[in-house]
Amino acid sequence: QVQLVESGGGPVRAGASLRLSCELSGRASMYYAMAWFRRAPGEEREFLSAINWNGDTTRNADSVKDRFTISRDNAKNMLYLQMNSLKPEESAVYYCAARPGNLATSAGSFDYWGQGTLVTVSS
Repeated sequence: QVQLVESGGGPVRAGASLRLSCELSGRASMYYAMAWFRRAPGEEREFLSAINWNGDTTRNADSVKDRFTISRDNAKNMLYLQMNSLKPEESAVYYCAARPGNLATSAGSFDYWGQGTLVTVSS
């Protein structure tokens, strides 16, 4: 069983930077592809960034590709999302997700999810 625990969310001002972390545990979990999603109130879950198991391939949503960077440290079983120039409309609960196999970008492709961490961006 794979478990994911996000951290690093909180209140920030527009234009600020924030780094989210996701601790991954479980058997062979370092070989899982991972991703970040977010869900704003009343909205669907939105894909942000994905990374393959060894970190040499990433995929980003157009809305964040110039501002958000996904990375992972398999030695520490950690996934990160560096977020720069945050906007008020990006206030949401941010989730990390994991799946065995190849990188994916659709929420339905992921088997394991964290509980989420809340990011609130004020203007």
